[in-house]
Amino acid sequence: MRLSRATLSRVAPAARPLAEPRVTGVVHLGIGAFHRAHQAVYTERAMAATGDDRWGICGASQRSTDVVDRLRPQDCLYGVRAGDEVRVVGSVREVLAPGDDLAARLAAPETAVVTLTITEKGYRRDPLPGGPPTAAGRLVAGPSTASGQLVAGPSTMIGRLVAGLRARAAADAGPLTVVSCDNLPDNGATLAGLVAELCEPRLLQWVEENVRFPATMVDRIVPATTQADLDDMAVRLGVTDLGAVATEPFTQWVIEDSFAGDRPAWDRAGALLVDDVRPYERMKLRLLNGGHSAIAYLSGAAHVSEAVGDPAFTGFLRRLMDDDLSPTLDGLDGFDLAGYKESLLTRFANPGLRHRVAQIAADGSQKLPQRLLDPARDRLAGGHEPRWIALVVAGWMRHVTTARELDDPLADRLRGDETASAAVTVKRLLAIEEIFGADLREHRVFRELVTDCLERLDADGAPAALRAFAAGPS
Repeated sequence: MRLSRATLSRVAPAARPLAEPRVTGVVHLGIGAFHRAHQAVYTERAMAATGDDRWGICGASQRSTDVVDRLRPQDCLYGVRAGDEVRVVGSVREVLAPGDDLAARLAAPETAVVTLTITEKGYRRDPLPGGPPTAAGRLVAGPSTASGQLVAGPSTMIGRLVAGLRARAAADAGPLTVVSCDNLPDNGATLAGLVAELCEPRLLQWVEENVRFPATMVDRIVPATTQADLDDMAVRLGVTDLGAVATEPFTQWVIEDSFAGDRPAWDRAGALLVDDVRPYERMKLRLLNGGHSAIAYLSGAAHVSEAVGDPAFTGFLRRLMDDDLSPTLDGLDGFDLAGYKESLLTRFANPGLRHRVAQIAADGSQKLPQRLLDPARDRLAGGHEPRWIALVVAGWMRHVTTARELDDPLADRLRGDETASAAVTVKRLLAIEEIFGADLREHRVFRELVTDCLERLDADGAPAALRAFAAGPS
């Protein structure tokens, strides 16, 4: 029997939704597992804390109907397992398929907030045939259509967002806050810049006067749901739940306190509203996400918990965090950074998550710049050699050169000759400016570090290379 409002009585009272929204006030773009385990949970808790039932969520699917097919038959109910706790979440009221009228929902006057989880590659823009793609953070004048409007990115969600803003402006439906929840530096400003490039002058003026794009930092490990997770949820709930997600107990959301109008009381649900998100953003991107990338490209494990089960690999992660990443963090006065790093290792070691390394390894060209290359620049600027970062970058280069199947939007440009020397491979990949910029390609110290690391990996394999590095100087 499938989970739905009609079968909710079969679920234990303690596991039923905390709130029942009566109005849709939030539209979410990219309603995947992360949103359902993170922002949707905060929104439900905010409604429960205040009794304000105006914040139901309309989720829009990005590319496929898979989530729609899972949630619609369940009246958009789904379960979240966080450690040993299981609860059905009821904050999602409706889901839209890619062809549905998203603009109408964005133009509705009761909609006050839009949130996005469209992944890093959703902030890239499609090139014209033969032209190079551009990445968020390195925006250039983009290609135009006959109407003079810019072409939207590989994910059309930003284009659909702009169409909704155009409809909202025409309907005079009031101000709107658009909240990026993706792992990008200055994600609010990045999104605002992409939206601006797609707006005609009149719409841009309306956006500047009526829309805010606060920056955020989100943190919760949410692996892709497996059949084992669905089977476990069916036992725990007493009904079949095809929309279930499994996550960890830890959750964090830091939001820039810059809203155009009303919002859910996310602060009552545990979110932290601050004037400047950037210190928290850098900490999470570099330590948690950077640590994940290291595991993806150097551990050889199938799941994260298996990688950190090896004391030698855990020692490597500590050196990466302590020697190369932590020195690049500032603005965290009073924050227990040492405790945070220890908590990361504990979270990584959680065997209940079954976080697949292949999921983390995907789209590396979009993830490396903010996770590891920006801190490498910081270390180089300070006169230091980012040895541990260079080893991870070399691991990524080995991965993209040898992987049988490469899940990356730049896959065709990343693949190369497996028999090429390390120096040739490093030179070829450093030349991809969307990833490394012009600076790292020309930086002799960085180039030599990565080449040396790749030579070690090719000759001895990752375990031996890690041991050799661990035996070297800090």
